[in-house]
Amino acid sequence: MTDLGFICTGVRADPRAAGPTLVLRLRITADPGTRVHALALRCQLRLQPARRGYSDAEGARLTDLFGERSRWGTTLNPIEFAQVPVMVPGFTSETEVDVVVPCTYDVDIASARYFRALDEGDVPLLLLFSGTVFSGPAGFQVTPVPWDKEASVGLPVSVWREMMEQHFPGCGWLRLPGDLMDDLLAFRTGRALPSWEATVRTLLDAVEPAGHDGERTAVPTGEGVR
Repeated sequence: MTDLGFICTGVRADPRAAGPTLVLRLRITADPGTRVHALALRCQLRLQPARRGYSDAEGARLTDLFGERSRWGTTLNPIEFAQVPVMVPGFTSETEVDVVVPCTYDVDIASARYFRALDEGDVPLLLLFSGTVFSGPAGFQVTPVPWDKEASVGLPVSVWREMMEQHFPGCGWLRLPGDLMDDLLAFRTGRALPSWEATVRTLLDAVEPAGHDGERTAVPTGEGVR
């Protein structure tokens, strides 16, 4: 079996990608002089929330994911982040490749909700590897990548925020059922509202009209959207 080692040397956002995308730089080593003709690699990425601390404000925002802090000893479990394939060209002894990871800002996804709750610091990220190695001095020797191969890296919260701000400046996403979207569209069209923001604000004002000081005030029981 070809013995491989994996080290993640850094992580950055791809400013030229069509959507939010992280790029992890991966160094792969083999025994000195070993010729690897190709490597079909699978990389599973997991967030490890138990391996960092949280401020009071962050802890409050994470309640919907992990419950109250008193329960975090049993609820602060790893979060599945992504699974990506990586085709590594042939190399001898050592090479470096980029692991491209498309990301989502859908807050129904646990990883996106987790990042949105954080203010600063790094998130411990674990990379687990599997796949197939094609190696040998002449011809091919086909061997699997051992399941115990892994690497770790700290993913800065600032990198995540900058990446999302580049693609969705000042915005958040909310996924709704199709029939509810149809109702919202009919509401918007019927009132000739110029945007979805104006639509939501109109609904909020109907339920909690803004007072003279700009603060929303509660409406009497029985009043609402018609």
